[in-house]
Amino acid sequence: MQVSFILLSLAAIGALAFVTARHRAIASVGGDARRLHSLPIYYGLNGSIMALVPALALLVAWMLVQPLFLDGAIRSDLSDSVLPEGSAMGLVVSDVRRVAEGLESGPLAQSFIAGDFADATPEEVGRMLVRGGTALGAPLTRPVLDAAMEYRTTSRTLRWIMGIAVLAVAVIGAAVAIHRSEGSYRARNVVETGMLGLLMVSASIAILTTLGIVMSMLFETANFFSQYPFTRFFFNTTWQPSFSGRGGASELGILPLLWGTLYISLIALIVAVPIGLFSAIYLSEYAGRAFRSVAKPTIEILAGIPTIVYGLFALITVGPLLRDAIASPLGLGNSASSVMTAGLVMGIMLIPFVSSLSDDIINAVPQAMRDGSLGLGATKSETIRMVIVPAALPGIVGAVLLAASRAIGETMIVVLGAGAAARLDLNPFEAMTTVTVKIVSQLTGDTDFNSPETLVAFALGLTLFVITLGLNVLALFIVRKYREQYE
Repeated sequence: MQVSFILLSLAAIGALAFVTARHRAIASVGGDARRLHSLPIYYGLNGSIMALVPALALLVAWMLVQPLFLDGAIRSDLSDSVLPEGSAMGLVVSDVRRVAEGLESGPLAQSFIAGDFADATPEEVGRMLVRGGTALGAPLTRPVLDAAMEYRTTSRTLRWIMGIAVLAVAVIGAAVAIHRSEGSYRARNVVETGMLGLLMVSASIAILTTLGIVMSMLFETANFFSQYPFTRFFFNTTWQPSFSGRGGASELGILPLLWGTLYISLIALIVAVPIGLFSAIYLSEYAGRAFRSVAKPTIEILAGIPTIVYGLFALITVGPLLRDAIASPLGLGNSASSVMTAGLVMGIMLIPFVSSLSDDIINAVPQAMRDGSLGLGATKSETIRMVIVPAALPGIVGAVLLAASRAIGETMIVVLGAGAAARLDLNPFEAMTTVTVKIVSQLTGDTDFNSPETLVAFALGLTLFVITLGLNVLALFIVRKYREQYE
């Protein structure tokens, strides 16, 4: 049973429960809605809530638990003897899922249902799946094919059980709500309590998501450091991962990546902060209404351009221009991919983050502060420098922090504009890379998830998280200091 069919059925049950519960409540008082404890709509909403909320909760819980159950079943059925040389159980389980999905929804689905390929060998089935668009990490073997068939059958059975259970819970909830829909039933209290719970859950999602991200990174980082010394990770100046089959021990020092991240981010902020702040001051204090109505949306368009477009701009235009006009004549390098290229383009991308937020903060400074400064004889520029900017500093710091966080987490501009070389160098016209680029590269492809070369991505991510947290703490300190002074 497809999830889309289940959701459509739930919508129909919820609508039917709304109409029936509302009608029964009105009928229980002889058609006089004034005798009801609550408005008629609350009885209808109570019917919909009782029908939908438990059913949707069961649906979500089932969809989260079912893949874990199926993966556990696959692992218990497959033994280590069926693993291809150099492979891992996680990769084999992934192949089982891919084959099952190919047999379920791919071009071969109807043929397998009809039994047309009952006598086909695993190699023939594998070639058919690959031609149908199913990517396999290793040649298909009989144990993997058998496990995929079992996975497919079990998954379909569980989906039917899930659909029946979810719809049954919805019907039972609707029936209970309809039975309770009488004139004396406090439907409004129940609905408002339910809405309060919904608001609390919504408010908790951000907190729970952050906690989940942190915990996942902590566990995987701990697994990484159990296989790789943390001293070599934090203090080694070489980044040279070696995956199985390529020979040599991996050197996973974060210092070159951290240096590239901070170097590129620094150049980007040097470009974005002055231009963005000066633009905000001009737009809020000097520009006329007509010019502001055109200039502000134009600047904000920069924030809507995809980062891959900025990366192509860096690769095709800015990089060759810097190489031919500055780097090559001065003997600083012959590569179009460089820290300066990525930093300049990233700085252009960050301008609207600083400009738009700073403009809103400056406009929020009370007009009385401007009038008081001008009344005491200060010029407009002195008022801006001595009164408006200090008063708006907490918001400006927040805008700069947002731009810094955006710069630290950028990937595509760095890939296309700065290259992928991990090195410690002061020359801004040399190719370097950042932490985010290496996180992507370490998690790309069919690699052993339990190897240090893959788990290092989580250690890199946790390091970025700590750096961003430190920036937030510093910004909070600055905001509190100046807010106490100017409020």
